[in-house]
Amino acid sequence: MILLSWLSTTLVLAVLLVLAVALVRIGDVLRRIGGTPTSFLAKLRVGLRAIDVETAHLEPQVTALNSGLAEVASAMQQAEAHLAAATGTSTPRDG
Repeated sequence: MILLSWLSTTLVLAVLLVLAVALVRIGDVLRRIGGTPTSFLAKLRVGLRAIDVETAHLEPQVTALNSGLAEVASAMQQAEAHLAAATGTSTPRDG
């Protein structure tokens, strides 16, 4: 009975030791990824912020372009309808 208790205690301590080593290694990796100003995560944040700043002026232009293209699409649909009526055919729709 004492041998079984000793083996169980040894096994529990071994599992706890393996768990502690794993957690320390995970902590080291996480510190390398995002724990310092020169880490990969910090560099990624700086890069994404630069992209955000550099492309901020595009939103109003894209909105204006989108409304202009909607008008062009409407005019093209009208032209398509007029051409179909003039030729007496119907045009297939893709979607």
